[in-house]
Amino acid sequence: MFKLRLNRLKKIVVLLNMVINNKKRNYLLAAIWTLTIFFGYKLISSITAPMQFDRVKTERYSKVIKNLKDIANSQVAHKSVQGVYANDFESLVKFIDTANYVILEKRDSSYFEYDRVYRIDMLREIQITDTLGFVSVKDSLFGESDRYRSMMNIPIKGVDAVFSMEADIIDKNGYQVPVFEVSVKKNIVLFDQDKNLLKQENKVVSVDGVNGNSIVLGSLVEVSTSGNWPTLYDAGSNN
Repeated sequence: MFKLRLNRLKKIVVLLNMVINNKKRNYLLAAIWTLTIFFGYKLISSITAPMQFDRVKTERYSKVIKNLKDIANSQVAHKSVQGVYANDFESLVKFIDTANYVILEKRDSSYFEYDRVYRIDMLREIQITDTLGFVSVKDSLFGESDRYRSMMNIPIKGVDAVFSMEADIIDKNGYQVPVFEVSVKKNIVLFDQDKNLLKQENKVVSVDGVNGNSIVLGSLVEVSTSGNWPTLYDAGSNN
């Protein structure tokens, strides 16, 4: 009887060992699969994350630059009529709403005038400027569109901000020259993107990239109405 009980006990112990070993093996396999999936995800992310970042960056920069080009055209028009650049968006929008270009025609002419020195009639050449009419700045730049009323806004979903704009007059070789600058930080445009990739983007110095930590139009130290973006953002984006 005792021997029979001992054999049964041995069988129970073996069975328990099998169950425990199976559980350990299952736990080990589960752990291995979890680690495999985790590191596989990390590997794939390290490849796809920069690609996704570049896609989002290019898409958002294009939208921002489109607005900056509208601002640039508006500022150039403002200077051509007023002689200086607008210092704020309120006055720039008001200018577009109300200002007109003067349409001029210049033509050469001549006449004879008696010269008291030589005591003869001398031919004088002059240029005559005629005013032919006026054309609305708004119609000339934007036609039927009213997008200029929102061109100061950063056109990115989830961003509630406007461009920073400043105008000034600087000395260039003895001449007083109007300048302006409009900008937005990359941190604002790419606010929801990977922080490490954004940190790298803020340090970009490349002919194919937007250099520095901001997207900038114009300059307060140089005479310029250009932006700091490469030509790839100009292709197919003309209004």
